[in-house]
Amino acid sequence: MKHIGNLTYAEGSRKTRKRVGRGQGSTRGKTSTRGHKGHASRSGFNQIHSFEGGQMPLNRRIPKFGFHNKFRTEYQVVNVSRLQELVEKGRLDGGEVTPERLFELGAVSIRKAPVKILGEGEISVALNVRAHKFSASAKEKIESAGGSVTINE
Repeated sequence: MKHIGNLTYAEGSRKTRKRVGRGQGSTRGKTSTRGHKGHASRSGFNQIHSFEGGQMPLNRRIPKFGFHNKFRTEYQVVNVSRLQELVEKGRLDGGEVTPERLFELGAVSIRKAPVKILGEGEISVALNVRAHKFSASAKEKIESAGGSVTINE
């Protein structure tokens, strides 16, 4: 029977630390595994992660062009046909459709990412849809089916 006083680490999960600078007989004496000369042998040496031994680094060799907006908002998209499909399967019953509800149903994969509803397909059920953005055609289709559209802030 296992008791808290008998617990041990799993076999091979713990390694003893390498003791360097303990004389020549230890095989790790003198240069203490650092080799002779050069910046890697000095104390306080810290190499940047992308350093490639003086070769031109990969991130500088690859051509770059175009504009990349680092502030771009990536929306998760859901078509009105997907909403109709969820209703037909009985997984979505009228009422209010929110980004949180869509995440629970698996229609979107990231809980916190903003959701945009697009107008591909048809919808025949009146749904109250809340999302961060709507395409004009999606808004028109939802409202023509008797539903309502609310924009999340």
